[in-house]
Amino acid sequence: MSETERQNQPHAVVTGGSGFVGSHLVERLLDDGFRVTTLDNYSSGRQENLKHIDDPSLEQVTHDVRDPFPDFDAVDQLYHFASRASPTDFEDYSIQIAMTNSLGARNAFEWALEYDATVVLASTSEVYGNPKTHPQTESYNGNVNIRGIRAPYDEGKRFSEALARAYIEQTDIDIRTVRIFNTYGPQMRPSDGRVIPTFLDQALSGKDLTIHGDGQQTRTFCYVSDLVEGVRRIAETDAMAGDVLNLGHTNEITIEELGETVVDIVDSSSTLTYESRPKDDPDLRQPDISKAKEILDWEPTVDLGTGIRKTVEHFADQRDGDEQTAQVTDN
Repeated sequence: MSETERQNQPHAVVTGGSGFVGSHLVERLLDDGFRVTTLDNYSSGRQENLKHIDDPSLEQVTHDVRDPFPDFDAVDQLYHFASRASPTDFEDYSIQIAMTNSLGARNAFEWALEYDATVVLASTSEVYGNPKTHPQTESYNGNVNIRGIRAPYDEGKRFSEALARAYIEQTDIDIRTVRIFNTYGPQMRPSDGRVIPTFLDQALSGKDLTIHGDGQQTRTFCYVSDLVEGVRRIAETDAMAGDVLNLGHTNEITIEELGETVVDIVDSSSTLTYESRPKDDPDLRQPDISKAKEILDWEPTVDLGTGIRKTVEHFADQRDGDEQTAQVTDN
């Protein structure tokens, strides 16, 4: 591909492009004919998530979104996905998370204005907190503990949405917001801290699966390819400027049932153990995706069993690769 051909491609920038969701989004954008630039400081993203891609249309830039964004020739779409999202990071990296979702969002919006780029802002189901409305609709304002351990992430995302609304009202910027519910799939870190990678890592190691509380709290789990499909439809659909949509699976399951499912699929000798539950852990979580169905003609297609089997294959391959690397190093 010549430089002229490359420059003529539509250009998408993905912040957090080496993260779990971001890396899958990058692959999809390349498949869709975009040239893609990732901006990532690798605080939680991993360079190996994109190492399999050999494509001149991909450029990876080391950058922290809390700093002003670099200059480019042109930008058509900005996917703002940068932020630590693991519950295990909420205390240790609380300031970084809060500033990434406030100052980082401001930098992203100012930069998008300069290039007249469409923005897809990654928000989260965490903006609903421990919900008193079930399932959660986009009009629900949430029940968040603003001084709790999860607040830097939960309130950081809520602030990024408020800031987006302010920019929309005072400028001609096009920002579309996606509230992402629990998502899983290949390229998650085993040490991520979220429940599916934790359960898979424990089951593959023959360790007991750790259930927090009595395990009756519920979640829904969306396979990453379904989520990315929805994100791309949000970016490409007309008349979406300023709107917000939930994306997630609607099959609600208890954490205890999830643990039993993982043990069964992995065919592990692991059993379930129970520990104290973290503060502010939501009791219920399920998206109302009526708007996504109506506006995007979108709903998830991958069932939980199929998605977990695909994710198990990735985790098993990763463990085999780590063992082979260790053997080479030892020799």
